[in-house]
Amino acid sequence: MQTAPSKIQIAALVMLVFFSPLAIDIYLPALTQISTAFDVEHTLAQDTITWFLFAMGVGQLFAGPLADKLGRRTVALGGIAIYGLSACLAWAAQSIDWMLAARLLQGLGACATSVAAFATVRDMYGPERSGKVISYLNGAICFIPALAPILGSYLTQQYGWRANFSFMAGFALFVGALVLFNMRETNSKQEGQRYFSLSRYIDVVRTPTFVFHASLCLLAMAVILAYVTSAPVVLMEQMGLTMDEFTYWFGLNAVFNIAACMLAPRVMDKIGTHKTLRLGISTLLVAGGLMAWGARFATPVSFMLPVIISSIGFALILGASAGKALAPFGDKAGTAAALLGLFQMSGSGLLVGIMQRAGLDAPYMVAMQMWLVLPALFILKSKVGKGWHQTVKIG
Repeated sequence: MQTAPSKIQIAALVMLVFFSPLAIDIYLPALTQISTAFDVEHTLAQDTITWFLFAMGVGQLFAGPLADKLGRRTVALGGIAIYGLSACLAWAAQSIDWMLAARLLQGLGACATSVAAFATVRDMYGPERSGKVISYLNGAICFIPALAPILGSYLTQQYGWRANFSFMAGFALFVGALVLFNMRETNSKQEGQRYFSLSRYIDVVRTPTFVFHASLCLLAMAVILAYVTSAPVVLMEQMGLTMDEFTYWFGLNAVFNIAACMLAPRVMDKIGTHKTLRLGISTLLVAGGLMAWGARFATPVSFMLPVIISSIGFALILGASAGKALAPFGDKAGTAAALLGLFQMSGSGLLVGIMQRAGLDAPYMVAMQMWLVLPALFILKSKVGKGWHQTVKIG
């Protein structure tokens, strides 16, 4: 385990986890321009986000074992190279199919950088201190949704939507150089063992508490993804907001999301994970009701107020359910974390992609996503659900 990492190493780790949220949030103000440029429905432009997340989730099943086998630094540099190349491909895209393929590839690259960063933190700080450092990295990620759309709005208005992908490519080049010259390999014990084992994944998905809580993570992430992909169309095209006004509302929600993420651990400490989940689910249900009721008014407040409320529910659910999904596992914790990422990223992307093709108006589609958590409330109130939050078996 390495000690006293340099400030440059810390900066490199922070930038490695920025790749994923940057690839989603920076070009949100340009989504409507992209659909116009390729003369396609908004659903296909929104797929550039859902496909990216799908690839990120699937990629975790491979990036984690590869980071163990080949080393964190190697996987990080490979991910950066893939990310930068795919950003160039997206910039040069002449059709929506070309763009979707580039985004699928970019999701794989972003997945590798994220996995390498968190694995490096575990190596450097050990099992006790790494949790706190990882929480700081997650906190840093939360600021991207507030800041990236502002930059994306400027780039789009000044240089067109392709400039967002130019920025991503430049960012990859900068971080790649930083990692190449300043990030040392922290996993020196790369043994010749089997890193890919189907039985390890099967053991995890056979665990009911994992499936339940990972599904909650999926549904909570789907709410945010449904909002993120729908907001540009609803606010700018249907309600006539300018790109700057859209950025203001998006940033306002991000502020509430950051605050909720910071407060969620305190709420869990005070009332426990069971009550935290019930509170988070109830908050989403209320937000869904407000979203459906406010759809008739078609104003920014009627759309964004339920979204802000749902962001609070999202933070409570994700904070409590992610930990509970991983709690039953000992030596399979890495495998379980990869599967959790698959549920959260790929699962939510697939679900939202299906819902967007159901023919519902965007506010009702988002409301439906919020209501999908209702069965979980009954499960939590059952004897089995309460038992999951009382005793945890370590295996």
